[in-house]
Amino acid sequence: MHTFHKPIQITIYLTLLVIIANGLIGCAGVLSEINIFTDKEEIQLGKNFSQELEKELKIYQDPVVTTYIVELGQRLARHSRRKDIPYYIKVVDTEVVNAFALPGGYLYVNLGLIRASENESELAGVMGHEIGHVVGKHGAKQLTKQLGFAAVAQLVLGKEQSQMEQLVAGIVATGTLMKYSRDAEREADGYAVEEMYAAGIDPEGMAAFFEKLLKLQKTQPSQLGQMFSTHPPTGERIANVRAQIAKLPRKSNLRKDSPRFQQIKKRLPPPKKPQK
Repeated sequence: MHTFHKPIQITIYLTLLVIIANGLIGCAGVLSEINIFTDKEEIQLGKNFSQELEKELKIYQDPVVTTYIVELGQRLARHSRRKDIPYYIKVVDTEVVNAFALPGGYLYVNLGLIRASENESELAGVMGHEIGHVVGKHGAKQLTKQLGFAAVAQLVLGKEQSQMEQLVAGIVATGTLMKYSRDAEREADGYAVEEMYAAGIDPEGMAAFFEKLLKLQKTQPSQLGQMFSTHPPTGERIANVRAQIAKLPRKSNLRKDSPRFQQIKKRLPPPKKPQK
């Protein structure tokens, strides 16, 4: 794993001095919106976290499936509000219904999510939501809370760079990086609707899939990833998405599904039996 460079440490240190000087340390609401990282730093941090995560993840290697998922993700990213950074998209070989994004544009899509999606617009809705987290820099803001203060403490105490790497590993292990607030989840929903609509994909697919997740939450909660189990899509969020869609100008060519998506679903290997 790459080590953290001095510019990142200096940015953390100086920004937190400003925060302290303005008396904001005790205000959790303000801190949740602070991002101390530049785009370049965020991308490097995302790379560090992805390398740590991929020690545990099994990346799915079928080039046909992977190419389709990457192209769908890049299509959504091109129509996002943050198209000036690269996006790195991979498929994870697990039946857990989940997808997640790391800071800096690193996106992971589980086989279980592809399998659970009835059509392309449902899959695009979840992927667009995760890209929305990147657009909103939610991961970077979470890192500011989880990593920033510890990094400053290490600077003050003069600790070694290897301990910074241990800190990254610890944050990955606890999963705190992707435990977003409900406001962040709602904001990512809104960005996803925008991305899908602009990309010519029916955004209703996201609301439909969220309804499916609500049912799955009741019947098969073990199949849901951490994101969906800790922040399940509420009726309020579904209503918000549909209210946003209703305000958009009508488009007659919004795509709900594609033959290619159905071909990809048929190409997937048989689902693995859950381990007892």
